[in-house]
Amino acid sequence: MAKRLSGLQRDVLQMYRLCVREAHKKPLASRPNFLRYIRTEFVKYRDIPRKDFSTIEHLLRVGHRRLETFASPEVKDIH
Repeated sequence: MAKRLSGLQRDVLQMYRLCVREAHKKPLASRPNFLRYIRTEFVKYRDIPRKDFSTIEHLLRVGHRRLETFASPEVKDIH
């Protein structure tokens, strides 16, 4: 039986999926850059303890603001 995810874990997974969906809306040539950036950011914080709620919530807020920025049609590429 699969382990159930906590609410915060579901939020992080949802954020990752939203980011990947937005990356796929970008021009074909720049998609790999967006996907690499997304993966790098999530991997960077992979070792945060599950019980560190305040840090995870803070990173989710920052992530949502960045997603808003990168979802803008004016943003064509990321390095």
